[in-house]
Amino acid sequence: MQTEQAAADTAIDAALTDLAEGERKWSRLPLSGRRALLDRMRELTGKHAQEWVDAAVRVKGLDPASPLVGEEWISGPYVLAATLDAVSRTLESLERGVSPLAKAKFGAAGDRVTVRALPSNLYDELLLSGFSAEVWLRRGVSSAAAKAGAGLAQLDPARTGGIGAVLGAGNITSIAPLDTLYELIAHNRVVALKLNPITDPLRQVFEKIFAPLIDLGVVRILTGGAEVGGRLVTHERIAHVHMTGSAATHDAIVWGTGPDAATRKAAGAPLLDKPISSELGGVSPTIVLPGAWSTADLEFQAEHIATQRLHNGGYNCVAAQAVIVSADWPQKDRFLAALTAALERAPGRRAYYPGSDDRVAAAGATYPDARRLGDHGGRLLVTGIDPAANEELFSTEYFAPVLGVVELPGSAATFARDAVDTANEKLVGTLGANIVAHPDTIAELGAEFDTMIERLRYGTVAVNAWTAVGYLTPTASWGAYPGHTLDDVQSGIGIVHNAWLIDGVERTVVRGPFRPAPRSVLHREWALTPKPPWFVTNRTAARTGRLLAAFAADPRWSRLPALFASALRG
Repeated sequence: MQTEQAAADTAIDAALTDLAEGERKWSRLPLSGRRALLDRMRELTGKHAQEWVDAAVRVKGLDPASPLVGEEWISGPYVLAATLDAVSRTLESLERGVSPLAKAKFGAAGDRVTVRALPSNLYDELLLSGFSAEVWLRRGVSSAAAKAGAGLAQLDPARTGGIGAVLGAGNITSIAPLDTLYELIAHNRVVALKLNPITDPLRQVFEKIFAPLIDLGVVRILTGGAEVGGRLVTHERIAHVHMTGSAATHDAIVWGTGPDAATRKAAGAPLLDKPISSELGGVSPTIVLPGAWSTADLEFQAEHIATQRLHNGGYNCVAAQAVIVSADWPQKDRFLAALTAALERAPGRRAYYPGSDDRVAAAGATYPDARRLGDHGGRLLVTGIDPAANEELFSTEYFAPVLGVVELPGSAATFARDAVDTANEKLVGTLGANIVAHPDTIAELGAEFDTMIERLRYGTVAVNAWTAVGYLTPTASWGAYPGHTLDDVQSGIGIVHNAWLIDGVERTVVRGPFRPAPRSVLHREWALTPKPPWFVTNRTAARTGRLLAAFAADPRWSRLPALFASALRG
């Protein structure tokens, strides 16, 4: 044990020594040089994408021939390559002395200024037809101030921020690379990335992709258990910590463990002596507004919500856990029947994330009447939840395939207000909230629907889309709703992604079509996107995901026909 600890200390010391020298090199590197490194990384992402996905498939125990492999393409190399391209364009603008927001489309949401993040170019309009995203700025931040502040630390690239420690996540394989990139670019900090042990098998491919930054000495990748992470974040050379994980892990880092942790927390005396930012998940709601839906609508949205829970096996910080429906909706029973069927028939997969089976069993013990669905009853659908009670499902992020249904009385307007109150006041966390609503219902509610979005205190709000679309949008922000503190961290502190490097962000709002093409066009939604490739029921997700990743690494018009053909067969 002492030998292992000594080896870990030696590895950390060597990495931080390299990074201290790398920081000096980084401070002297002009924006053009930084952009060249990111462009080379994007090429390497495309070159090693298959190796990345193969490693992720082995980690997660997926059948290599399964359409579910598409999840690994889209939430892995695709989003990293797309982000590298977007950040490179930001640096190019700054290099020319132009704000990254110079050509951005600004709007308004109540008393807030908004920035359109999606679509940001013609490719977006074609590949994600009908989807949009807006970054909402905090109250008081004007469009002029946003333009002036866009660029963050790259407005003064010679002024570096020391060495940052990034503690990677163990679920979505692009989280650690994206967080590392954001630390380096948004905050001008060189990075010691400590991988989650689950993703240790990806170290080799990550080192190939990050080779331009590793060779310069501005990134080092470390592996090991919690003790290595603990030694890293407390090292005197570390200036800042960023982590993705659970609130319990965050509190252990900040306050320590055991009886003394509670004493420190009560006294406001953290054990960690440096700033920390974080993304920590929570209990995400999906609010279903009552309306007049066709059978096809009921079935499609049931698959949509099943995807929100079951994507990546249910191991997503923004996975839906509480579906809030109107008890007075005439179609409620038909919708719940469709949702049950969608959860039942979704493809089976191994519960790869540690402790998953135990968490499902614990939820089953708390809710013994829950429906056990899927292979071997490994998925739980919990109904009969009392919205007025302090339910475990409201306060515990299961991080497993457990989905609860909460019924509230009322028609559209009354129900919408009460559903927002329930989401804001009863559910732990503020990372993401989803709203599913028929276009006619949205039109009928009018300004009340806009108020509903505004009142939701979440870092990403998605309308007829999953909040994960925000994660996949490089120019959108990703993180908790602002205002959390070290002693009440909820879903975390700070944001990531944000490829335009916007200052003063409050949230991102994503919108999508209520129906897939061609039904969307027949009902005048003017969206050409068929069933999205991230749906767990998409039959061509693996091929579409691979083609999307190739396109993001090397965007060319000639790549689009095969991509569209695959998407249409999904």
